[in-house]
Amino acid sequence: MPNYILLNKIEESAIYDYMPTNKRLNEMASFFQNFSDPTRLKIISALSINELCVNDLSNILNINQTTISHQLKYLRSQNIVKAEQDGKIRKYTLQNKFINEIMDYAVESLKDIKF
Repeated sequence: MPNYILLNKIEESAIYDYMPTNKRLNEMASFFQNFSDPTRLKIISALSINELCVNDLSNILNINQTTISHQLKYLRSQNIVKAEQDGKIRKYTLQNKFINEIMDYAVESLKDIKF
């Protein structure tokens, strides 16, 4: 049995109850990797404002269309963005409102922190 300095048995039990399983931790790590790339963050930020096509994203972010398409494919595979075909145009949006809330929280939380 471990000899804790600060924890009692109830607190130890609460930590074990709250701690995600290894499978869930791996899923969470994979999810948060989506936010570790500046290009993906730019795309997510733009899509949090409006649905956009690859051409619009390329123009607004000043990134070539091939890079945008590659990152969108990755973000789709991670269920961060979704696509909808509208005639010849494929429109991209965020998969759910929680992605936008994560971005809002990050922007607000980090605005006064100096790195």
